Amino acid sequence: MARCIRCQKESPLTSAPLRVCVDCIRRHFAEVKLHIDEVHARVREAFSLPPRPPREPRGLTCAFCANECQIGEGQRGYCGVRVYKNGRLIGGRINEGLFSSYYDPLPTNCVADWVCPAGTECGYPQHSYARGIDRGYKNLAVFFEACTFNCLFCQNWHYKSRSTEVGTLGPEAIAENCDEKTSCICYFGGDPTPQLVYALRASKLARERRKGILRICWETNGSMNSKLLRRTAEFSFVSGGCIKFDLKAWHDEVHYALCGVSNQRTLSNFKLLAEYKNENQRPNPPLLIASTLLVPGYIDEDEVGNIARFIGSLDRDIPYSLLGFHPHFYMKDLPRTSIRHAERCLKAAKEAGLRRVRIGNTHLLGDAY
Repeated sequence: MARCIRCQKESPLTSAPLRVCVDCIRRHFAEVKLHIDEVHARVREAFSLPPRPPREPRGLTCAFCANECQIGEGQRGYCGVRVYKNGRLIGGRINEGLFSSYYDPLPTNCVADWVCPAGTECGYPQHSYARGIDRGYKNLAVFFEACTFNCLFCQNWHYKSRSTEVGTLGPEAIAENCDEKTSCICYFGGDPTPQLVYALRASKLARERRKGILRICWETNGSMNSKLLRRTAEFSFVSGGCIKFDLKAWHDEVHYALCGVSNQRTLSNFKLLAEYKNENQRPNPPLLIASTLLVPGYIDEDEVGNIARFIGSLDRDIPYSLLGFHPHFYMKDLPRTSIRHAERCLKAAKEAGLRRVRIGNTHLLGDAY
């Protein structure tokens, strides 16, 4: 049980490392922002990452993501991949990939498994091999070891311990791993954003090499450059894949407190992708899917209801998954998402007008709170 530094109220739903409750974040953000910045700086220092996006006046600007770091000589960008060295930015380029990968037999534990060609009949026969689950086939899961956010609840934080000075692989390494039983590639992480140009090159090579069905899918925080987002959408649209946006919070202040950066690019990119989807008319399988992790004490029905209204204003049929939270990283002191919490959020999303919403990761749900 932690005490909020501003209102001094104790609650098991206030995380001890953050020490600010959600009410004070929403209503008194200016008073707690400095403290929040210090929390994120300490977390990032433990992994030798910049405390905040660099703003070196004479540095080079990286436009890969919303952070738009201005990186000085010898400095590293917020994501940890881009470095200013010998007069130019290196890392995250078209021929350099810092990632790990593995095969995941279908059906797999995917945010989109309830609406995608790999797990349902949608997309058959153009984008899947079976009228139902693509049994006998597999997903090539590509985990990019960098991220543009600093989520205190990160479920895959272990990659941060890996040195960014290790050797990288060319995009052919991904293409060569797509054999005749690989029917989809899913890029996740971390996040694909810092290495998106590499992923796009790898996808092109893989699609050229693999003549059968090969869906290109993404799980992302949506912070990428909008021009790169369109190229990403084109690969998924043509291949029958999907783009899964993790909408972590609605209020920018809550997002900043939990993730260290703003959510404005994520929301604007989600809108752009919804417009792209509507222009190109591929209702089945869905191109755009949203998800939100229900972090106890912070991501409540107010956050979810607002997110759902935003999604519904674009298209009420965009699939939306509400995910159970597992205590992890710097928020491991919080409880699991309770069944009641998940059901309240589900009700809020439905009342906002969404037609396709569900609770995922139900095996993680607890009873308390």
